[in-house]
Amino acid sequence: MTAVNFHVLGDTFSSLRSKNFRRFWIGQCISVMGTWIQRTTQTWLVYQMTKSAFLVGLLAAAQFVPILLLTLVAGTLIDRFPKRRILLITQSGFLVLGAIMTTITYLKIVQYWQILLIALGYGILQSFDTPTRQSYVIELVGKKDLMNGISLNSSIFNLAKIAGPSLAGILMVALGVAPCFLIDTLSYVAIIIGLLMIHQEHPVASHKARHIIADVKEGLTYVVHHADVKLSAELMMIICTLNFNNNVIIPIYAQEVLGRGAQGYANLLSATGVGSLVAAFLMSYLSRFGLRRDMYLLVALGTTVMQSLMIFVHVYALALVFMVVIGFCNMVFLNQSNAAFQFSIPNELRGRIMSVYVLLNQGSTPIGSLYSGGIMDVAGGLWGFPACGLLALLLAVPVLLMHRPTVKKWLNA
Repeated sequence: MTAVNFHVLGDTFSSLRSKNFRRFWIGQCISVMGTWIQRTTQTWLVYQMTKSAFLVGLLAAAQFVPILLLTLVAGTLIDRFPKRRILLITQSGFLVLGAIMTTITYLKIVQYWQILLIALGYGILQSFDTPTRQSYVIELVGKKDLMNGISLNSSIFNLAKIAGPSLAGILMVALGVAPCFLIDTLSYVAIIIGLLMIHQEHPVASHKARHIIADVKEGLTYVVHHADVKLSAELMMIICTLNFNNNVIIPIYAQEVLGRGAQGYANLLSATGVGSLVAAFLMSYLSRFGLRRDMYLLVALGTTVMQSLMIFVHVYALALVFMVVIGFCNMVFLNQSNAAFQFSIPNELRGRIMSVYVLLNQGSTPIGSLYSGGIMDVAGGLWGFPACGLLALLLAVPVLLMHRPTVKKWLNA
């Protein structure tokens, strides 16, 4: 291998030089794989049980409603306590919920209301887990490798997004749903071990506790009064609400429009993962050049246009291609949103600012899930993507026009 190739690899994986981050990253690789197997299986199971796109959307909403209600409060606690301790608690909670899901599916006593309650439990834990993981990266890699760490953290999610649904499809066809939930349960052991192996001389608990409302207000004020973060937040509010509903739309689209079963559904999810993975590694390499605001605007509009054009896609092979492009756009968008939120914020606000990021990224999902599920129940599976893409485009254009000075600065950066 040439010196140039070694240099490229060094740039792409620079954050893995940190032993602590390496342990955290490897543990997450295994854990997130299990999570994607669980998500894919759970969605398919609910659709087969209910035959209702709306109830699939309600399930997704149930998992994310707690994020909408709790994440901002969670951010204040993340800034008060060592993040490793919080993650050990949340990951142990996920393990317990996975064990319950495994048991009820193995015993064949599973009912929709049980899945709904477990989804709520996942959502409560996620409200604390996700912003903690996002804000923990800088403690493990330092500011120099922050953007690279963010991108490699994203690559985990997308490796799992490719392999997880495909493996879930194979397991569901060959063995049924219970083994899928068992794998998810066991996968949490990996991240718990990784966390236990991390040694920090001075774990960060950033600020002195005040009233929770005052803490929340301080984080929100920072977002509102910084033009770059504010525009990113408004774009996330639109794009993440409307264009990140693959778990709700794809199973119905796969069956009603493409005539595909569990494996076809899993393959479409994996295709979005392929696009996302390409984007994650590309952004890992480009991280040495800083934020790419021009690309950020391009993919924000790109995903809305591609999803609008899905109205014309009735062929499985073409649908796979569109899923790859949509996955690429969505990954670059999230990567640059994350970097925009994290790059210049003070450490004592990091948990609260990243709780806003998670709120916008996942907390708005109930709205999008119910909207897309309701549209498909009324108009059919073909309209899931276009209804979301067109509405997002109509909302995003006025936002960009209102922020013309910031948009101009981003394009000329």
